[in-house]
Amino acid sequence: MSEPRTRVWAGVDAGKGHHWAAVVDETGATLWSKKIDNDESAILTALGDILGLADEVHWAVDISGTASALLLALLAGHGQHAVYVPGRTVNRMSGAYRGEAKTDARDAYVIAETAHHRSDFTTIDVPAQLAADLALLTAHRSDLVADRVRTTNRLRDVLTGVFPALERSFDYSNHKGALILLTGYQTPASIRRRGRARLAAWLAARSVRGADALAATALEAAQAQQTALPGEEVAAQIVADLATQILALDKRLKLIDRQIRDTFRRHPQAEIIESMPGLGPILGAEFIVAAGDLAAYADAGHLASATGLVPVPRDSGRRTGNMHRPKRYSRRLRRVFYMSAQTSIIREGPNRDFYLKKRGEGCDHVQAVIALARRRTNVLWELLRDNRAFTNAPPATQAA
Repeated sequence: MSEPRTRVWAGVDAGKGHHWAAVVDETGATLWSKKIDNDESAILTALGDILGLADEVHWAVDISGTASALLLALLAGHGQHAVYVPGRTVNRMSGAYRGEAKTDARDAYVIAETAHHRSDFTTIDVPAQLAADLALLTAHRSDLVADRVRTTNRLRDVLTGVFPALERSFDYSNHKGALILLTGYQTPASIRRRGRARLAAWLAARSVRGADALAATALEAAQAQQTALPGEEVAAQIVADLATQILALDKRLKLIDRQIRDTFRRHPQAEIIESMPGLGPILGAEFIVAAGDLAAYADAGHLASATGLVPVPRDSGRRTGNMHRPKRYSRRLRRVFYMSAQTSIIREGPNRDFYLKKRGEGCDHVQAVIALARRRTNVLWELLRDNRAFTNAPPATQAA
């Protein structure tokens, strides 16, 4: 008669510079607990030590991002899989164990014990090369967008302090011509000196569309303010610099958008994803990154649950039927479905029809978009399952 297989649980408190791993057995006793440098040789050494402790090792980590990328890749290379234990869960579970001090070793132990006693955590899928590329590109794009928003807000703030009429005249978030104007002219006096005709010629020479109308609007703002405000010269230099930065960020965003589009369209189901109204290459790439391995979703309900679009009951005492958004869901995935649903209602079609139906039932805009997003998770899951593109007409039913 063969001996029963031994099992242990390894919890990893992951970090940028180093990790701490703790291994517990069936009784909760600590078998191994050490600091591991975030280095290939150190991780491989620890991996060999831990795998030698039992026949079966169950891994759990508290970070599934870049800090644990090397660790997860090495685990996958050795046929090991890890589950993700959210940091909030670790903090909540910490109260069930002795000790007040928060240390890496204690957190690793709590992660291991939590994985030991619970089996509902999501397995981390180590992304293939295309998914990894998209993850890096979309994260970098998010950083650039955040930089642009922050720089634009700063520009508007500085411009308001010296030339509020011009600040009100344009939407600097979407008006390239207005930004080009600010690289050369930032004060009322400088615009008046230039005059409408010469200012329009200056803008046209820089390929600004509607140069004459833009020059007329700027001159009108300049005529409305005859007073030079304190700090005007310094503010003008800052405004010009900020406008130049925003234009440079726009160029970088165009390049990375093209790179994301080209990378996304190498995905075998990119055409299916893009066929959904409102899902272009950018949101499509976000979907691939956020959703991970689609085989992990047994049905459309599991995908909708991962997006946080399936309400869960939170009853208390005599209060029943109290439905709320779940605590555990992918905010990134929810954003993909919400944004794509909101975009899809612009044009005529089944998405807009469903949205208007929900509005007619008394839902406000947000509620109707969320209902549409929930419906779209079903549609997209079925399209990907059947490997077919979206059409406005329902698929023909096959004869029995």
